[in-house]
Amino acid sequence: MKKRDAGSDQDGSDQDDVQYATVTHSRSRPVETAGDASSGAPDHDDDVQYATVRTGRKPDVVIRSDQQEELQVTLKFWVIDPVPKQDPPDLTTVAGYSGRVEYLVDKINHFTLKLSNVMKKDEHKYCFRVLTDVEGQKWMGTPGIKLRVTELHVESTGEVTEGESAVLTCKTTCSLTDPTFIWYKDGRPLTTEMIQKNQQLHLQTVSSEDAGSYSCAVRGSEHLPSTAQTLRVRHPPKSVSVSISPSGGIVEGSSVTLTCSSDGDPPVEIYTWFKEGGDSPVGSGQSFSIISITVNHTGLYYCEAQNAVGVQKGSVMIGVQSRWMKKRAAGSEGTGSNQAAQARSTDDTYEALDPQTL
Repeated sequence: MKKRDAGSDQDGSDQDDVQYATVTHSRSRPVETAGDASSGAPDHDDDVQYATVRTGRKPDVVIRSDQQEELQVTLKFWVIDPVPKQDPPDLTTVAGYSGRVEYLVDKINHFTLKLSNVMKKDEHKYCFRVLTDVEGQKWMGTPGIKLRVTELHVESTGEVTEGESAVLTCKTTCSLTDPTFIWYKDGRPLTTEMIQKNQQLHLQTVSSEDAGSYSCAVRGSEHLPSTAQTLRVRHPPKSVSVSISPSGGIVEGSSVTLTCSSDGDPPVEIYTWFKEGGDSPVGSGQSFSIISITVNHTGLYYCEAQNAVGVQKGSVMIGVQSRWMKKRAAGSEGTGSNQAAQARSTDDTYEALDPQTL
């Protein structure tokens, strides 16, 4: 429990984000210990006073209650949502409040709760609790204060297919006068090229580049942005490429593995392999292996990547060096290394082709 003089909180030195809700009790009402026949003051919703704040990055809300000490006070603290005939825990010990609760004491016996970094889940009834040196003499400040928290939030379909349009809406329950909304994508302000209408963001002909996290804020309160909403863009496979292992020259009799890679949303589910000139697939799966390769395997191979949205292809040319050519190249090493290098360059074909030419 942290205490400090709260006198400065009344002279306007608080941050602009701090809002106060004050309830004063002229009489403290006793609450009997658990198991006793009597109970504390009845909790009627009509008696509840409300305090509303807007959440953002780090706003604070301060709730004050006057407490008149007639007995020797041994402990005082704040609680949330008290239940009759049960001893509620000190708010500083409640999970989720650690590091955000501060108790302030001033010279006129105000005992203040300061709650930092207010969140939507902080919506509760807050009551002041006093324990004394007399057995059974416990007090609960009723009816307490019910905190309601409002915030900006982004509404969207959450998912759209490439080529379609999307509309995102910035909503709030706050009463705003002719507000101007600012939009962010992945934490960065959007350019003026984006079409904005009132509190809506219109994305025309969506592409995969539009996928990301979107948030909004009201101009003048940019430090209180909404929570981010993720927009997913479904698109067919892109950047399909084929790699060969092992790399370098391919010699007849060796084994070769082709691997297909792509970027798609949803991820690629089906990979099919073809060789140019053939109508039937030669393999399936993300990898395709040729065991004991021969010169007859020379040719153009391409991978067809498919997901739920579409299909795209990638290709590679395989050139196989025959054993006879390898022996000839080895024999010519004695006549000059330049000639051997020229032979290897001529017989070893390995290049990647543009899928659009298929």
